[in-house]
Amino acid sequence: MFSLLRYRDGTKVPRSRKVKMTTMQTKLITAVNGVDLTRLTETVEAVKAASVLDRFKFRIQNRWIGGGQNRSKVQQFSAGGKETQHMTELTLEADEPDVLLGTDVGANPVEHLLHALASCVTTSMVYHAAARGIAIKQVESSLEGDLDLRGFLGLAPNVRKRYQQIHLKLRIKADVTDQELRDLASLGPNFSPVFDSIAKGVPISVSTERIA
Repeated sequence: MFSLLRYRDGTKVPRSRKVKMTTMQTKLITAVNGVDLTRLTETVEAVKAASVLDRFKFRIQNRWIGGGQNRSKVQQFSAGGKETQHMTELTLEADEPDVLLGTDVGANPVEHLLHALASCVTTSMVYHAAARGIAIKQVESSLEGDLDLRGFLGLAPNVRKRYQQIHLKLRIKADVTDQELRDLASLGPNFSPVFDSIAKGVPISVSTERIA
């Protein structure tokens, strides 16, 4: 496990090889891996002090375009009970490849799922590494999902519609030992909301209303 020191504000950081610094340099470090340590520390302390601040709600509005194509617009989200607008308009396009009768103008939904998993695991690892003062130079990942189309087509009732298995490979560049690299890589799956949602499942409620 990582050997830890502490910043002046109490934030733990690992020794020597992670973020090499003198006493003077310690005072100048405000970000690791592009993450603002001051804001990160303030966020953690704020959530500790007021449990309502840990409640977030994210929203997507989807519209069918035609065939296999549909488009989602990311909506405002609730952060600690406060409605917050994104700084830019965010749109997600989805379609199917030609072999699945689509026009291939966007990634299909199960590819979007792989992207969500990859990005969430990466961000979770980077943020938690930053909190520990671990400098990461580069992160890449490759994902592959095995899916049996018979489930979607209704040809085999015993075949699940979901991915049968997902393979995730992380490639990380950081000045750490082999054991520390394994510990670092585990931060993503251990803290990723998307990884947890996929691996352990999440309740989904479905309601319907007629369009006039």
